[in-house]
Amino acid sequence: MIADRRARAAASLRGLAVGDAIGSCFFVPDNVPALRERRLPPDPWYWTDDAEMACSVFAVIDRHDRIDQDALAASFAKHHDFDRGYGPGVNRMLRLIRQEGGDWRQLAAESWDGRGSWGNGAAMRVAPLGAWFADDVERTVAEAKLSAEVTHTHPEGVAGAIAVAAAAALAASVPSVHEAEFLRLVADVAPPGLVRDGIENAIRLIHLDDPRSAAASLGNGREISAPDTVPFCLWVASKHLDDYVAAFWDTAIVGGDIDTNCAIVGGIVTTRLGVEDIPTEWQTRCEPLPTWAGIGS
Repeated sequence: MIADRRARAAASLRGLAVGDAIGSCFFVPDNVPALRERRLPPDPWYWTDDAEMACSVFAVIDRHDRIDQDALAASFAKHHDFDRGYGPGVNRMLRLIRQEGGDWRQLAAESWDGRGSWGNGAAMRVAPLGAWFADDVERTVAEAKLSAEVTHTHPEGVAGAIAVAAAAALAASVPSVHEAEFLRLVADVAPPGLVRDGIENAIRLIHLDDPRSAAASLGNGREISAPDTVPFCLWVASKHLDDYVAAFWDTAIVGGDIDTNCAIVGGIVTTRLGVEDIPTEWQTRCEPLPTWAGIGS
């Protein structure tokens, strides 16, 4: 297990980006047979908005040792690349911040007719935060909430981020734990609601071996919501905390929001063992992370 928090967070970011990049390839119809056979898709492997936003989370924490919401919103807007697959709501929000000086607080609060987004976007980018604050789960929860609120103000969107960050923190800090106990520890810090209910259901399904059976009940991210995404991702991560490759394939094989699911699971698992658990070939073939993230290629 990795002792240094910056090294943990950097490893989590790399694991997130590799999962994101390979997972995104399986949206290409020609690559579906490879997915069914658990074979790697052909190059190129480009990461998406999942990794791009996670780079901002890492960079802001690395600079401030906390989530500075204004700095995070500014980084999201500055590095926003429309072609990375952002959702329409976030595309609009970041464009308004960057081009018109929009107030992120107002824009986030007004989204979805004032209900705020409960999408999986805050959860997909947060694992490096959990890795950074792994020695303090209470701090992890507080900082994850701050990180989510910049784009996701709905309680379920925030809960998804808290659950993933807590899972990453626990993966790094708990030496050995049964799958159900791991999920119980996450559920205990997740706010009440659909995300936590989903994690409770994941605990009841921990005896299953087939990820497709679990996803049939927990969801696979097809709805792009935190409740439909996070419980399944945590179910997979709990079963493969010591095996990045197995975690990746059990996540990808169920379909749905594959790149986001693989980003979440990859970010959690590498918090525990580091990038050494990611095959060298996978790392080499994946698009390098941007230099502005501050961790090198």
